[in-house]
This record gives sequence, structure tokens and C-alpha cells, in this order.
Amino acid sequence: QMQLAESGGGSVQPGAWLRLSCTANGRPFRGYAVAWFRQTAGKERELVAAINKADQTIYTESVEGRFTIFRANANENTVILHMNSLKPEDTAVYSCAARPSVYTTTPQSYDYWGQGTQVTVSS
Repeated sequence: QMQLAESGGGSVQPGAWLRLSCTANGRPFRGYAVAWFRQTAGKERELVAAINKADQTIYTESVEGRFTIFRANANENTVILHMNSLKPEDTAVYSCAARPSVYTTTPQSYDYWGQGTQVTVSS
């Protein structure tokens, strides 16, 4: 059984950066695809970024060039989402999720989820 925990959320001004961490307990991430989703009230969960077991990545268009997803090499249990040039429209609850091997854009296809962390971008 894999348990995921996110950390690193917070409140920042537009243009700032944040780094979110997703840590797995009970099983290493190697061999799994890990994704970051975000959700705001009244909207569906949206894929932000994902990385597959071969370290190929995908980003939603609105964060391309600003966000980076990568594995923390020193610890196979952690995946990072580094977010630069944050905008108010990035405000959401960010959750990480994992599934074997390859990523998908469909939240229902992920087996493991964290509780989520709030990111607020406001002046």
C-alpha cells in the first residue's frame, strides 16, 4: 500500500515561486507515474503535470514553461513540482497521485492520492 503526502503549499504574490513535494510512504515511486492535479471550487480536477516511470513529462498548456516536475534523485520516494511565475489563476488545491508505469490525464485512473495542499496566489 502506498500513502502519499504533499507539502510546500502556501500563499504568495503573483510572480513568486513555490515548490511542492509529494512523498510516498510504504513503497518507492520508481516504476510509477506520478501526477499533480489541481482543483478549485465548482470545477473539475485538472492535470497540471505528470512524470512516467521513464521520466518523460507532460504539462497542461497554461503552466508550460513555468512549472517543472521531476524526481528528487536523492530520494526515490519524492516527486517535486517547482512552480515559477505564479499567477492568480494558479490558485487551487494541488494533489499528487500515482499509478503504475505511465501517466494519464484521467484522475480516475490513478490508484493512490494525497490529501492535497492549498496554493493561493494573490496580491
